[in-house]
Amino acid sequence: MASYSIAFNFEDGVTRFIECNHGEKVLDAAFRNKINLPMDCSDGVCGTCKCRAESGAYDLGDDFIDDALTTDEAAAGLVLTCQMKPSSDCVIAVPTSSVACKTGQGKFAATVAKVTPHNDAAIVLELEVDADAPAFLPGQYVNIDVPGCAQHRSYSFSSAPGERRIAFLIKKIPGGVMSSWLVRAGIGAKLELTGPLGSFYLREVRLPLLFLAGGTGLAPFLSMLEVLARENSQQEVHLIYGVTRDLDLVLVDEIEAYVKRLPNFTYATVVAETASSHPRKGWVTQHMPAEALNSGDVDVYLCGPPPMVDAVRKYFDDNAVRPNSFHYEKFTPNTAAKEAA
Repeated sequence: MASYSIAFNFEDGVTRFIECNHGEKVLDAAFRNKINLPMDCSDGVCGTCKCRAESGAYDLGDDFIDDALTTDEAAAGLVLTCQMKPSSDCVIAVPTSSVACKTGQGKFAATVAKVTPHNDAAIVLELEVDADAPAFLPGQYVNIDVPGCAQHRSYSFSSAPGERRIAFLIKKIPGGVMSSWLVRAGIGAKLELTGPLGSFYLREVRLPLLFLAGGTGLAPFLSMLEVLARENSQQEVHLIYGVTRDLDLVLVDEIEAYVKRLPNFTYATVVAETASSHPRKGWVTQHMPAEALNSGDVDVYLCGPPPMVDAVRKYFDDNAVRPNSFHYEKFTPNTAAKEAA
């Protein structure tokens, strides 16, 4: 029997994946997987189970009343999970917390497979997952427990979903808890991970994309680009990758490889340091071509340190830039990327 992967993204950033059988209603599949989505009548009358379908194909039938879900709401992507029958994989935003739905964060174990330093700027950590490949949305992150202490660090996947070997681009911080552990970690060391987490992820692609990455905020975009390449996307995608120093420009070869794999992909690198000899100096906002903004018919994704995120938001406000959608995530070097929109 055919089944479809359903990703529930809760308002507290927790994401849970379930399988929904062909012809099965999403609410029933959730309950079967012990996820108590909001509901009352389960007959399409009350509207309590209303969520937003952010991607995927589905049938809502006609066994619900207009008071529960209006025609305008359905056209905007709102769904009643008690009536929704998927016909493809779907992502559903649930307007309540995972705790309220009596579910929680997923946990899995992995083994260190490779640790690759890049100058003094970053480390690429590759892990082999001990069980099945973890499900996540491109752009999301996990919390990784640091062995030997009661702390964790949060990192975005730089690899694409569906692989048992997963990768992360980690900023190298002198004396940092994870950076210090990675220096002495050997191949085969065990790690515990929690996730996936986060509301910063690639939505269904219908318009040109503008990706803005700052430093190791490049990681989620590598995951997104790999997904787009595997889907043979023909959409226009422009990436602006900004860093402080020349040495902070890492994995540029990997970015360049997508020029051949994605027919409408372009990118630019920008270095802020005035002493740099890089051809593009300054901030990403100074190197944002008008064609990439496409008169607002563009979906913008931004991941970087707080000053960069704030600067881009101010630039958009000051210049009356109103993209179709604007998704951003702030991070600091040693804490989770907790703020997303």
